[in-house]
Order: sequence, then structure tokens, then C-alpha cells
Amino acid sequence: MNRTRSFIACAALAGLLSLGASLPAAAHAHLEKAVPSVGGTVADGPTEVRLTFSEPVEAKLSSIQLTRADGSAVASGAAADPADPKGLVLKLGKALANGVYKVRWKVISVDSHKIEGGFSFTVGN
Repeated sequence: MNRTRSFIACAALAGLLSLGASLPAAAHAHLEKAVPSVGGTVADGPTEVRLTFSEPVEAKLSSIQLTRADGSAVASGAAADPADPKGLVLKLGKALANGVYKVRWKVISVDSHKIEGGFSFTVGN
């Protein structure tokens, strides 16, 4: 009788585990790519910062801030990437001078999760 109960309990547990494995994962948007790259160095100053996330973001509710290493503001805002609903672009107007820059971003993904993060990059050697 105990073996029958153990078998039933194991079968029920296996069924529950297989059901859980088939449910969709509840993930948040995360930064997949940045141009300039996270922690990278570029020889020539970029004229934009482009971020790509793991899922679509609400551009109107999201932002990118660019500062110098000392914290002084360079640019802020963001616009949707017309070619990619997962992308945001911060247009700078002119190429950045040599130096270290910090990017801070805040996004609202289309599933309404608020995510934020940051990184730095260097222009010049």
C-alpha cells in the first residue's frame, strides 16, 4: 500500500513540474545592446546613443540621460527607434569630444515594468 501511495505522489509531482515548465516566463526588459557599447571605447565621438532591449519598450515613458564623468549634463530624452520597437535613440546633435561619459536609462516595457540601469563608455584613447 505504501508503494502505491509513493508512486501516486511521484506521478503527481512529475505532472506539476512538467506543467510549470510549459508556462511562459515572466521576464522584464533588459539591455541587450548599446552603441557605444557598455564599457567600450570608440575612437570617434558618436552623434547618438542607441539602446536595444530584450522586449518592446514604451518610448514616450522612457528616457536616456548622458553625462560627463564629472556628472555635468550632456543630453537627455529619448525617441523610439523607428526600425525596432525594442530600441531607443538619444540624438546628440554633434559628435562627442574625447572623454568618459555615463549613460543612465529608465524604460517602461510594454508589459508595464519599470527598469533602469546605466553604464559608461570612453571617446578617444
